[in-house]
Amino acid sequence: MLEEGLGKGVVFDFTERMPELAEVEFARKSWNPGLGSVVERVESKAASRVYRDLDPASVVRGLKGATLDSSATHGKKTLFRFSGDRWLGIHLGMTGSLRVEAEDCPKAKHDALVLRQVGRSLVFRDPRQFGRVLFHRGKENPDWWSDLPPEVTSDAFTFELVKAILKRRGRAPVKAVLLMQDFFPGIGNWMVDEILWRARIHPAHLAGKLSPVKQKALWRETRFVAEGALATVGRRGGDPPEGWLFHARWKDGGKCPSTGHSLKRAEIAGRTTCWCPSIQRAPRS
Repeated sequence: MLEEGLGKGVVFDFTERMPELAEVEFARKSWNPGLGSVVERVESKAASRVYRDLDPASVVRGLKGATLDSSATHGKKTLFRFSGDRWLGIHLGMTGSLRVEAEDCPKAKHDALVLRQVGRSLVFRDPRQFGRVLFHRGKENPDWWSDLPPEVTSDAFTFELVKAILKRRGRAPVKAVLLMQDFFPGIGNWMVDEILWRARIHPAHLAGKLSPVKQKALWRETRFVAEGALATVGRRGGDPPEGWLFHARWKDGGKCPSTGHSLKRAEIAGRTTCWCPSIQRAPRS
């Protein structure tokens, strides 16, 4: 189902955090004003790394004259479907943003892709070029879209599936496992901290050592955080609801929203991590 159109000038640009599941959903809707309109002209920054393993000229040729029909997200990936069986995939990476600009706006330095329509320009901007552009033409879904793990909000994301993942990656800290996009698509750093805080699991706990009760809590809270983030951040942008760990996790002297006790921060699994020691007890050696 297509979302309602957003006004000109709407932009996804969460500069304080990397885009995760809900931020990407909000970003997708930024191009909604272009639905049903023809792409009159395409401009690309051929030297941008977002086109690795892809000839940018093929995107320019392929999208010119096409109509934007619909869009979808899966985890951190975005798909835009065009007429003539043309598929455009965009991964925002760390600094990518989707925006709608004026029809005649000049292409900015970091604009990797600009789709010119009557009345507007659909822009993908990525200063650090960690994002990615993908393109496919054909009736069947491209492999890079069809060969994806179950979304964490789908019926296919079952408790049995999560148990199997935790067993398979049993020697890794649960923080690291939740960040694996092959298993938990769209779940990023702030969402992992939120999930583990709600499940009362220390982020350094080995995935294979979680009790059945903790496994169930992890599955349940993963779905809860994802659905809650989509209903708030994904719908209107901004931040998650009040009372979430998110609002205290980076504050100096931050307090746990549940207990009022001091939070702790450290690097775990290569990522800065926040937790409440009073309810997320460190695992025994």
